[in-house]
Amino acid sequence: MADDSKATDVGARYALALFDLAKDQDQITPVESDLKALKAMYAESADLRTLLGSPTFDADAKAKGLAAIADRAGFHVLTKKFLGFLADQRRASALNSIITSFETLSAAHRGVVSAQVTTAVALTAAQAKGLQAALRQALGRDPEIETRVDPAILGGLKVRVGSRLFDASLRAKLDSLKFALKRA
Repeated sequence: MADDSKATDVGARYALALFDLAKDQDQITPVESDLKALKAMYAESADLRTLLGSPTFDADAKAKGLAAIADRAGFHVLTKKFLGFLADQRRASALNSIITSFETLSAAHRGVVSAQVTTAVALTAAQAKGLQAALRQALGRDPEIETRVDPAILGGLKVRVGSRLFDASLRAKLDSLKFALKRA
């Protein structure tokens, strides 16, 4: 899903509305759990990405698809209603940015910071613990780490905290070296 600034703005607005509703009903935890499950489903299913991102499917088809997923997964009633509303408003394509924004709001509410870590290979438990300690020291707050494996970075890691990106990947270093050699 393309995540341009317009989609991000839409995602942030819808996420804030959902977060406020969940907070008012004291349901932040179950809604966030549902959204994380949906995010994993989105990442794993090309069919779901096609359904939500394609203009070929109308709002009714998207609403039915999302309702079926929510029912089967046993999502909270607030999450189900929100997904239906999202489809009715023709904003299902912004779901990924909504989930990301909701996670950020929830983390801030709990007093933790959310960090997305991308590595070339899966981290061991000791590496994950060391990374968490390093981030805690650098950020001054407890990090909530979401890891992703992307062999294309070749080695090293990328850490995104909010809008900041620390890129210590081998791919970035090679690209930098290639650029420097072209200039020489």
